[in-house]
Amino acid sequence: MAPAPLIEHPSINENFNDYRDGLALEALSDNIDKVNVLKAALKVKNGTATQEEKDIYEASQFDVDKDKTQFRQYEEACDRVKSFYHEQHEKQTVAYNLKARNDFMAKTRAEMTIWEAIEKLNTLIDESDPDTSLSQIEHLLQSAEAIRRDGKPRWMQLTGLIHDLGKLLFFFDAQGQWDVVGDTFPVGCAFDRRIIYPDTFKGNPDYGHDIYGTEYGIYTPGCGLDNVMLSWGHDEYLYHIAKEQSTLPDEALAMIRYHSFYPWHKENAYQWMMNEKDKRMLEAVRAFNPYDLYSKSDDIPKVEDLKV
Repeated sequence: MAPAPLIEHPSINENFNDYRDGLALEALSDNIDKVNVLKAALKVKNGTATQEEKDIYEASQFDVDKDKTQFRQYEEACDRVKSFYHEQHEKQTVAYNLKARNDFMAKTRAEMTIWEAIEKLNTLIDESDPDTSLSQIEHLLQSAEAIRRDGKPRWMQLTGLIHDLGKLLFFFDAQGQWDVVGDTFPVGCAFDRRIIYPDTFKGNPDYGHDIYGTEYGIYTPGCGLDNVMLSWGHDEYLYHIAKEQSTLPDEALAMIRYHSFYPWHKENAYQWMMNEKDKRMLEAVRAFNPYDLYSKSDDIPKVEDLKV
């Protein structure tokens, strides 16, 4: 099963590579992942994790023998991403998210197959992190290969292969790194304290807003996450493309859309938004998460062998 080509027609006024620093973007993205990895590892190590969190942490077979604590120290990683989150949390407003979605619907930017998209991303984001020294294509192949080795269905293998392709957004209309990577969260209601660095939302114009600053905001309990506006970034960007241009099942779309929604799938925030479908999707996202985070230190796959 494969989705249709990504269709985004280029504008003649846009310089695709322009001045944007793909290396810096991926280095930041990897450090964000490390914060999430180390948060989970420390909870397990310190004995503060729930049984459910322990089960999720140890769930996938491919990393059962891996020492998940052999990454950079937690505080060091936190220092590297704190300034990023300060900017993201101040700028991800309802107004910006409405504009971003309107811009997404109003124009297209390129046309390419899935493999062409992977190769294009690989030319822009490469040699990203000293912990892995992996290119973007190698990370995507690692995720897909780990899923395949565990005997998961082909649609999930495909999801592992494409889940980060939304990072191409950085080289189109992104305003910076803050609207491409990072943990995601709902806008239009109060920012939950379980979001990383919650105090940095105080500079957001929606913080304390008469409507957007209330617990439920523009939503109602049980409304379902399909009806919730999550902060704009590579997850949302690819989700909207895949939803319209692929035959991937709901579980795969959830893995794409929610893989950075850590306040929800790791911290159990925003449970009041969920409907019955979301409960099923939460299980799928939690099953996918280890393949995204922990596959980065697996053996490097041979690109040409897997391409054929």
